[in-house]
Amino acid sequence: MEAITMAYHTYHGVETRIVRIFNTYGPRMRLNDGRVLPAFIGQALRGEDLTVFGDGTQTRSFCYVDDLVEGIYRLLMSDYAMPVNIGNPNEISLKDFAEEILKLTGSNVKIVYKPLPVDDPKQRQPDITKAKTLLKWEPKVSLEEGLKRTIEYFRNA
Repeated sequence: MEAITMAYHTYHGVETRIVRIFNTYGPRMRLNDGRVLPAFIGQALRGEDLTVFGDGTQTRSFCYVDDLVEGIYRLLMSDYAMPVNIGNPNEISLKDFAEEILKLTGSNVKIVYKPLPVDDPKQRQPDITKAKTLLKWEPKVSLEEGLKRTIEYFRNA
């Protein structure tokens, strides 16, 4: 899609923006969408053990939806046509993330480890230098605060 968007921008002079979205979370997610964050929250709230694939050292970065929307808005209001990463560069290991979910949900289940799928990335961390420089944007909501809001939503859903 980036190539098509850039082609239209260049050839037809169409005003375009390209946002690269990284691991976003928040209320109204689907618990069964296959991503680690809703999977962990769902397991913890149902009293099931949390399943970590691999040894838990692989990292992820999570951006709260309110921060993502603000970043996209700022990009839309700019005149920058090249791709911009919007996400949270703060990494957390999946082991530490599972422990944080257990702490915030108050669940006393275990973390179980299963074999890592071959195509699972070891690290996911966006470089948001362009967003900081061009858009004066960076995430504001801490992982703990965003998780509290998300967990509360799922408890009441």
